[in-house]
Amino acid sequence: MNTKQYAARTRRICMTAALGGLLFGFDTAVISGALQMIKGQFSLNTVMEGWLVSSGLLGCIIGVLITGILSDRIGRKKTILLAAFMFLVSAIGCSFPSSVSQLIFFRLIGGVGVGMASVISPMLIAEFAMPESRGRMIAYYQLAITAGILAAYFSNVIISGLPQGATDSNTIAALLVQEKWRTMFLVMAIPSILFLLLLFRVPESPRWLITRGKREQASVILHDLRPAEQAAKELDAITTAASRQSTQQRSWKDPAIRLPLIIGIVLAVFQQFSGINAIIYYGPKIFASANAGNENAMVFQSILGAVNVLFTIVAIKTADRYGRKALLKWGLTGIVFSLFTCGFLFYTGYTPPVLVLTLILIFIACFAFSLGPVTWIIINEMFPTDVRVKAVSICTMFLWIANWIVGQFFPWLLESVGAGITFWIFAVCSLINYFFSINIVKETSGKSLEEMENVFVAPH
Repeated sequence: MNTKQYAARTRRICMTAALGGLLFGFDTAVISGALQMIKGQFSLNTVMEGWLVSSGLLGCIIGVLITGILSDRIGRKKTILLAAFMFLVSAIGCSFPSSVSQLIFFRLIGGVGVGMASVISPMLIAEFAMPESRGRMIAYYQLAITAGILAAYFSNVIISGLPQGATDSNTIAALLVQEKWRTMFLVMAIPSILFLLLLFRVPESPRWLITRGKREQASVILHDLRPAEQAAKELDAITTAASRQSTQQRSWKDPAIRLPLIIGIVLAVFQQFSGINAIIYYGPKIFASANAGNENAMVFQSILGAVNVLFTIVAIKTADRYGRKALLKWGLTGIVFSLFTCGFLFYTGYTPPVLVLTLILIFIACFAFSLGPVTWIIINEMFPTDVRVKAVSICTMFLWIANWIVGQFFPWLLESVGAGITFWIFAVCSLINYFFSINIVKETSGKSLEEMENVFVAPH
């Protein structure tokens, strides 16, 4: 077998794991099209609207908290299989609730799956990928998120345009036609089933196997994915690192853990405080406030989804070539510019829809090639193997807490201080992130996971 064939095998595993991101994205974005219909049918006030959106995010926090324990105890593969099952249960449960409480419960279940996948999918990719292509492979996870978001937008637009149909029948088929938001949720069952089936062909992480003393099983998997010499070298490096780490009394004050943890938490929180998910969740509402009209608002949202996908491909092509810090610098510059300018337009009341769309497209494009994928890349490659799942879970938990704050309070901010000041708040947060990324974040591209410790420990 030649090098390209080994690389193709590794890529298949990474792309299967990345499908967790597709379901993450779909679950996150599907609510944007369904929200107004659900709000009207169940007469939700602003607080309940925020709770419906953010209930899934609360589930994400729960999912992140349990993933660290599960992943270390039962392994990466079983954990990601459980996450996939959660997606399927949520898709079916959200399609047929009889009350808002039931809908929120199944949104919570889906959120648990999203939280688990947001930890374990990119971690699996990081542990299987080769150092020279790890940034690109983890960026596929972000690409899958954007593809899931785009799929939800297109699905919502198509379902919204379907004829209403009969209203007399109480059959499930008639219910899905009459109350289209149910169909929007049910569509997610299709990728959930596909994800479940593909995961059965993914092997367990060799790094986890070695921490459990299963060197022979790890060796078999590595030799199936790498040329013999490279597999043996990687196996020895992983074993040596695992042995050294098992004899150390690890402390969170250890520079190899403390600084990466600070970087991971700050990047995770400020990724969300850029306002990205406010636009994903409430995009139609923002465009409607710019006099775009409800139909155009849905179309504009789909355009944003397409740009999100296209510019994530830019990250895939450049993350390993130019490095993580360069992408953060370029992307955050565009993010700050677009948010400040957009805030100015809304503050002055001059909001031509095409200009608002253009500025938000700039924001989405810059986020998609920088802050979106690079945050996930850095979080999943910085930490030593023995604390990786715990540290990644902590960073991801902070990401989802920040996400929940934005989802819960964005409608209130729009009503209380207006869109202009809201955009400026996001712009200030992104400006802080810019200076942090330039001065504190370390470059991590091109190094193996076992070499990463040296990046954060000052030379003697």
